[in-house]
Amino acid sequence: MSRVRIWVDGCFDTMHYGHANALRQAREMGDVLVVGVHSDQQILENKGPTVEPEEDRYEHVESCKWVDEVVRDAPYQTQLEIMDQFACDFCVHGDDVTTLADGTDCYSLVKNAGRYKECKRTEGISTTGLVQRILDNSHPPSGYAEKWLPIFRNTFPPSGKRVYLDGAFDMFHIGHVRMLKQASEHGHVLVGVFSDEIVVQRKERCVMNVYERCLSALSCRYCYDVVESAPLVITKSFIEEHKIDLVINPYSWEDRFQAAKDMGIYLELGLEQVSSDYLVKRILDNHQLYVARNERKQEKAIVEEQLAKRT
Repeated sequence: MSRVRIWVDGCFDTMHYGHANALRQAREMGDVLVVGVHSDQQILENKGPTVEPEEDRYEHVESCKWVDEVVRDAPYQTQLEIMDQFACDFCVHGDDVTTLADGTDCYSLVKNAGRYKECKRTEGISTTGLVQRILDNSHPPSGYAEKWLPIFRNTFPPSGKRVYLDGAFDMFHIGHVRMLKQASEHGHVLVGVFSDEIVVQRKERCVMNVYERCLSALSCRYCYDVVESAPLVITKSFIEEHKIDLVINPYSWEDRFQAAKDMGIYLELGLEQVSSDYLVKRILDNHQLYVARNERKQEKAIVEEQLAKRT
């Protein structure tokens, strides 16, 4: 029996747990998930400026644990020829309508060909919403993300060496992905995700709440599990409780790791600091550009909602 190959495409800008949940649902419909990612230019023409450049977005999607293959510079309107080129049986998209700049349904061709299936859109999260949180300096919402944690978690414990690495992981981005990938070279990575309170204490803002940040880490193939609201200071009892074989400090600064040093299970990677501040700064430095982007997206959303009611 031939394997069922699924096509999903999108922008995947500031990739979040809503994107990951769509990919998870799509992957459950078949055997191989092929993901097409649009270029910066195509997104600019049809939606507005991206927050993350295309090369980062390509790499970020490749790191998602439910993705098997990535197609770069995929057309904004899904094409049957592209699906055939990659031997995909059908296309999956969320239960909302996405349109081109001229109002055309991006999935009209595959719908007409009978090669279209839907998954449920994840409530409470979107790139537009994240950008708006930054523009408004608003607090992250609660009540949406928590329920997905058991579903995103791996169902079996890893065998072999367990390594621990912690941080805020706010606006989970390609720098976080690369850090976790490097840590995974030393074993299975257990990720400690700081509480909202600790994140605010250590920097000026917290764009995503702790559950959203946990889900971002859990969607990455280089993370096997997370510790929610992880402690800032890592103690011997914490290490023993979580059966940690190695504690990793990604940087060469911060003195929170004395217990791991005393136990002889401490490693520094000496990386440059990974922070979401550059994403926030890009949005704030181009405030009017992103305000216009969100306004344009909201106008499109009204048209897309009307179109959805007619289909």
